[in-house]
Amino acid sequence: MADEAEKSITLTRTIEAPVEEVFAAWTDPALLEQWQAEHVEFEAFEGGIFRFETTNEDNPSERHIVNGRVLAIEQDHKLVETWQFGDAETDESTLIISFRPLDEERTEITLVEVAESHADAESRIFSIDAWSAALDELAELLE
Repeated sequence: MADEAEKSITLTRTIEAPVEEVFAAWTDPALLEQWQAEHVEFEAFEGGIFRFETTNEDNPSERHIVNGRVLAIEQDHKLVETWQFGDAETDESTLIISFRPLDEERTEITLVEVAESHADAESRIFSIDAWSAALDELAELLE
């Protein structure tokens, strides 16, 4: 069995935007639809559920779906969620996003994803690349 370090990935990124705007981009469905998914339902409270839907660019008839639940939410500080891709047959991961204001116009985000599948190096690399691209989209939206 893999240890915790092998099951997690961590990314840190500075976004040139106030912490309130960065946090809102992770919790407001209208903003999430501008950088994370095409269609978003998101209940921004502890115990709330969410659903992200995106069309496969290579096969427009195929939809990618992520379902999840908000485990903890601390306004402008922290968001903890479960993520599950597709149906109930896939592994669930835990996503922890911390928001730290560096000053009035810059926010440091630390994203940690913990998943059993990350014990596989290929899975870790895929997730790092996917989250890096998502954070690029977020930065493009807010900066």
